Amino acid sequence: MIGNKISLAFALLAFVSKALADGALELTPESFDTTLGTLPALVEFYAPWCGHCKTLEPIYDELSEAFTAKKDKLVVAKVNADEHRALGEKFGIKGYPTIKWFPNGFDSTPEDYKGRRDLESLRDFVTGKSGFRAAGVVVPAVAELTGATFDDRVLNSKKSALVEFYAPWCGHCKALAPTYEKVGQDFQHEKNILIAKVDATVETALASQYKVSGYPTIKFFDKDGSVQEYDGGRSEESFLEFINKKIGTHRAPGGRFNKKAGRISRLDTIAEKFAQATTVEEKEALSKEALEVAAGLETESDQANAKHYARIFEKATQNPEFVAKESARLSKIIEAGKASNSKLDELSIKHNIIAAFEIEAVTRDEL
Repeated sequence: MIGNKISLAFALLAFVSKALADGALELTPESFDTTLGTLPALVEFYAPWCGHCKTLEPIYDELSEAFTAKKDKLVVAKVNADEHRALGEKFGIKGYPTIKWFPNGFDSTPEDYKGRRDLESLRDFVTGKSGFRAAGVVVPAVAELTGATFDDRVLNSKKSALVEFYAPWCGHCKALAPTYEKVGQDFQHEKNILIAKVDATVETALASQYKVSGYPTIKFFDKDGSVQEYDGGRSEESFLEFINKKIGTHRAPGGRFNKKAGRISRLDTIAEKFAQATTVEEKEALSKEALEVAAGLETESDQANAKHYARIFEKATQNPEFVAKESARLSKIIEAGKASNSKLDELSIKHNIIAAFEIEAVTRDEL
């Protein structure tokens, strides 16, 4: 008897596991509330006889599988609203398929999904809403936005965005594409900016809303809510100059920091004097002056970078060879390019800062 119960339990477990692996979870009136709980959820309401539902089925199942690793934090499910009509009526289902996003579980007000029914659009929608990334997805350098994802990715993201409105047949758009891709790659790891594009021939409502009358039209959406049309050059350098100025970054072609990143002019002036100082007493006095300047810095980034200056002042006072050796060490690591992008950014800033201590020393050696 016990053996039969164990076998039955394993059989049920295998059935449930297969059902989950085969596609989106099927919900009923009895399981709907308990399955969603307070989790964010995407739910498709369908009818078995619906042609559009049949077309969507493999795509939706693949979507579910893409987020399997997040199943304890996110629900991707479906409801046979033809069989469970009361559940469909509860959420105002009048046609099939209808896909709804529940931001905080069954008791939250759902939002209709109005985007395209391809895997990429659905996946981007879920990622944009939940913050969870699908397994095995390589994030594109230039995000393709739709009416369903635009507000979340641009207007409500608390970051700035550069958005190209394009037409697939447009010659100028095709010519711009490789350069725009490079710009996307340059800022791909910058948390304060999104580089994106919108197919204005498909997303006509967005194009109309932002008065797009020609292609390509490029607009800068500042995180403060203002919108400005980009009318600068179409080279990678022109885009970088514009974006760096707008969001206070220092990206160079290729995505690495330029030589200005991390530098603080008032501390640079002291560093140059420090490089020319000949006694420990002079260096200690300059180090103290630098600490006083650092104490008055206001932004978080300046305060963080000032700590790098402080470390160099301390180490170089103790060891005259520190600047040259540390600069060479940092250069070697950066040139190897084997560290993570965030680590390479950090090392580039340190290398830029230590260069402030080298300038006058190099000049003096040449005299």
